[in-house]
Amino acid sequence: MSSETITADSAGTWKLGDLPVSRIGLGAMRLTGSAAFHLGTPSDRDRSIAVLRKATDLGVNHIDTAAFYFSSLRSANELINSALAPYPDDLVIVTKVGPYRTWSGEWGTSARPEDLRGHVEENLRQLGRDHLDVVNLRRMRQDSIAEHFGALAELRQAGLIRHLGISNVEPRHLAEAQAIAPVVCVQNQYGIGFRDPATDELLRICGEQGIAFVPFFAIAGERGPQGAPTAHGEEVLAVARAHGASPAQVRIAWTLRQGAHVLAIPGTGNPDHLAENVAAGALHLTDEEVARLGALSPRGGSTS
Repeated sequence: MSSETITADSAGTWKLGDLPVSRIGLGAMRLTGSAAFHLGTPSDRDRSIAVLRKATDLGVNHIDTAAFYFSSLRSANELINSALAPYPDDLVIVTKVGPYRTWSGEWGTSARPEDLRGHVEENLRQLGRDHLDVVNLRRMRQDSIAEHFGALAELRQAGLIRHLGISNVEPRHLAEAQAIAPVVCVQNQYGIGFRDPATDELLRICGEQGIAFVPFFAIAGERGPQGAPTAHGEEVLAVARAHGASPAQVRIAWTLRQGAHVLAIPGTGNPDHLAENVAAGALHLTDEEVARLGALSPRGGSTS
């Protein structure tokens, strides 16, 4: 399928709280290099900035980022600031806190509740904002998220954050958070080849309650931050051939078919791949194809 003139409008929109966003967004992690969680070769700065500007040209108004998305010489938040500020009025930037890295790139232990204000303020500084549109709390193996989410709710009350979300959670954590403050989105790993019963249940609950469900690694599957799989399943390849599409487009299209409340945030540092990802919003899979691809997903896994 041609991706030359297809914009994010083809996938429709949803709301993060009161903020309308295109259902196909952009994950910023890969803008900093091939593996943003390692301090290897930095990305080409001009190319990364071109990706961000092309995204907004194609109607993408939902960018997912974090202060800990950085590699040698590159910071996702700084690239976003340089490429897009002053920000378009309709642009929604979503960030996350919970994990953190030292400036040498080493991972620290999970942030303590009292650390979260500093992490929120770091995102504000890097992005050049006086408030953050949405902040996700990423659970880092805690049994309860109440104390951490409560700290973010206080920052929301103080005006530093507009809306709150949660990530890497089970249904009980959603209920726990909602008892403290409204939740506008849930981010969990989900896609062809990676599903688990808890996340299936979250997908259903979010649909019933009008909460956005935002899968991460929907293209990468079990490879996670290492990137897209090098070998695609024969079923995915067969569907891709039938539609004249790429396997990545099929994976994105399948994700979007899981509900009108499901958003996609595929990441890339390549302008051509960006256009391809956005065009996946116009790929219409049949019900039989959706069911066939869904059957490929193993049950089990973990959200810890």
